[in-house]
Amino acid sequence: MKSFENKVAAITGAASGIGRALAFGLARQGCALALSDVDAHGLDETAEQARRLGVKVQSTVVDVTDREAMHAWASEVVETFGKVNAIFNNAGVAQSGTVEGNDYSDYEWVMNINFWGVVNGTKAFLPHLKASGTGHVINLSSIFGIFSQPGMSTYNASKFAVRGFTEALRQELDMIHCGVSASCVHPGGIKTNIANTARMNASMQAMTGQDNEQARQQFNDLLMLTTAEHAAKVIIKGVLKNKRRILIGADAYAMDWMQRLMPALYQRVVIASMRQGVKLGKKQAKSALSKTDA
Repeated sequence: MKSFENKVAAITGAASGIGRALAFGLARQGCALALSDVDAHGLDETAEQARRLGVKVQSTVVDVTDREAMHAWASEVVETFGKVNAIFNNAGVAQSGTVEGNDYSDYEWVMNINFWGVVNGTKAFLPHLKASGTGHVINLSSIFGIFSQPGMSTYNASKFAVRGFTEALRQELDMIHCGVSASCVHPGGIKTNIANTARMNASMQAMTGQDNEQARQQFNDLLMLTTAEHAAKVIIKGVLKNKRRILIGADAYAMDWMQRLMPALYQRVVIASMRQGVKLGKKQAKSALSKTDA
């Protein structure tokens, strides 16, 4: 696609964050929207604001882990708009814990949403994208789909899986010349609510010495780099340029290059950096406690 004007785009996870910013960015380009999320209130707010930008908007509460519901939603979108040209598989969650400390249910929860949600969205919409004659599948991975980190095995596993799935899909689409393409998106730190809604277990505190609130704060500090609005602009621009991989943020580029230049050694750098961060956090906490006591 060379333009989103007069096109129809479907977005999962549209109630907030990058999903909401994508909705507004696409609407400004004259693109009709089919929006979904499990957060009905947030979804209604996104839809209402997008309509004020002058485009047709459909909003539906859909759980991306519900395969039948995703296929039904895709059919509903085509019935409403007559076509669909893009699916942004954006919905995602985060969880933190060590491999030993995580339950099997932690892996199932993250994989069902982050990976199977992407598979469900892609499979549900792909036939309709091909029928439109011009279309694009946009799957949200993460820089943690390229670069691993301690305590993030559930998230890493899901985002690496999205990357592998999307790259294979892109190659298949390139081979058959069907008018549809695919891009994998790898954001670095983005100002969204993901850290506040992430699940964390006690195993992280045992490894790092930080409680959940300290860990959330440290994670939020890492995420205060790129706004969701800027991320949406980069994604939309990348799709129109038909990029295979869309990196977002200076941190994403830095970690990507580190992994390329030091595919094994980067892990030692991560460990040293994380240990230093834990030491600094403890020092700051001790200093704050001393001031309180005084």
